[in-house]
Amino acid sequence: MAPADIRQTILGILERIAPDEDLSDLDDSVAFRDQMELDSMDFLDIVMELRKQHRVQIPESDYEHLVTMDSTVEYLTPLLKDAPAPVS
Repeated sequence: MAPADIRQTILGILERIAPDEDLSDLDDSVAFRDQMELDSMDFLDIVMELRKQHRVQIPESDYEHLVTMDSTVEYLTPLLKDAPAPVS
């Protein structure tokens, strides 16, 4: 999966977890928690959705890599390189 596809996947997960959030002006370099009203359970929901959708195991010690959209995409790119792109 290409980085742009990974970004779209994360946006889809965020839309389901925080349906009232406006993601159109999301700054990819700023922490999700600084831009959205996400709590620790919401964050775990993101991790669980990635596991469910793509069978990606993210150890708790790596959660620091999932702070911004940029860092999340960078972290997931090698893990999802062979995953099929999402169907539009």
